[in-house]
Amino acid sequence: MEETISTVSTDTFALQAEDPDHTILDVRPIAAYNGWPLRDASRSGHVPGAKSLPLQWTQYMDWVEVLDEKGLSRDMPVTVYGYTADAAAEMANKLSRLGFEAVGVYGGFLDEWTSDPDRPLRRMQRYRQLVYPEWVQGLISGTEPPEMNGDEYVLCHTHFGYRQDYEDGHIPGAIPLNTNALESPETWNRRPPAELKRALEDHGIRHDTTVVLYGRFSYPTYDQDYPAQSAGHLGAMRCAALMLYAGVEDVRILNGGINTWESAGYDVSTTDAEPEPVGDFGAEVPAHPEYMLTLDGAREFLDADDRDLVSVRSWAEFIGERSGYHYIDKTGRIPGAVFGNCGSDAYHMENYRNFDYTTREFSEIAEKWAEMGITPDRHIAFYCGTGWRGSEAFMNAYLMGWPNISVYDGGWYEWSNHPETETATGVPEEGVRA
Repeated sequence: MEETISTVSTDTFALQAEDPDHTILDVRPIAAYNGWPLRDASRSGHVPGAKSLPLQWTQYMDWVEVLDEKGLSRDMPVTVYGYTADAAAEMANKLSRLGFEAVGVYGGFLDEWTSDPDRPLRRMQRYRQLVYPEWVQGLISGTEPPEMNGDEYVLCHTHFGYRQDYEDGHIPGAIPLNTNALESPETWNRRPPAELKRALEDHGIRHDTTVVLYGRFSYPTYDQDYPAQSAGHLGAMRCAALMLYAGVEDVRILNGGINTWESAGYDVSTTDAEPEPVGDFGAEVPAHPEYMLTLDGAREFLDADDRDLVSVRSWAEFIGERSGYHYIDKTGRIPGAVFGNCGSDAYHMENYRNFDYTTREFSEIAEKWAEMGITPDRHIAFYCGTGWRGSEAFMNAYLMGWPNISVYDGGWYEWSNHPETETATGVPEEGVRA
């Protein structure tokens, strides 16, 4: 190791982890950070307060961008840990060469930290619902992956009215799922219960079927006639929220979509897989009506002291510089809504994702939300233009185990077209909710 890198004992590491002026980096895969037991450890999760920076990322990431997003400073002491001391040392050496002044390596995470029940570990509450490529590979190969309930599953390649995206290459065994099967192409709202139930049955999905959803991110732009056709993984998040609303009990998302599947080196197929319809969904639809909010419900949120309507849109949309969509003319926002900042536009979710399209470190999302007053002790309803981005924010809160969450399904599309709703534009006054 280089001279600036020190080896840290377990007791010293425990003190560093409690020091707010000391950065702890976890270089294991994101799935392990979230809570998946990828190695033979007695407990899973990560050291509380640690930031996730997988060693694999260093093969292709933009260091400037990632260091900025993670809030890493070269003059702040850093200690790195992973499954092995060698992996931690490899990252530590990279940081030292980048000019980090004080870098330490902790090599006892697997043998000493996880084996000691008195050492704290944190994990995403519903980490099982955010799966990783190796998990899906085990599923389709017949090798039962960890935390799998039974053997009935449906793997869905989500697309928006563009089956060619599926035909160009999909995970072997996946069936195509058009988002229009679950939401109306006229209003972009969820379909009525009877239609939703029939659509799920047509795709071979019962209430107790494990459903794994994913899509493809293909760099949507406003120059396209239908940008959503290139935002398939965002569509997968939308379908996940709608399935939970309907009553599918085990909905899972492939973290990062087909992009992470391909990055992991797995093959794609161009052979169509047909759904096997089932006779009955097996439960009343919707099983969770509280997950979807109507326009009247959204109005009630604005007047409540313990609820917040959160706008998961870009700043330009929020202040009324643009509507965000080809098919929405009116600009502005719902007065009283809280800004939830999706990222740059209607088809990107940079503030909720890492650069490789995986879901952003969940503690980072929670911290950003807390800065805006979005906290789990309140009932939070997310909305956007038509429900996709609001659904991705909803899924993040769902994965974190937030108890009272919803999507205002109609979003800005419905609100802005209603003759009796008020709208607002411009930058809100400081201290005043938008």
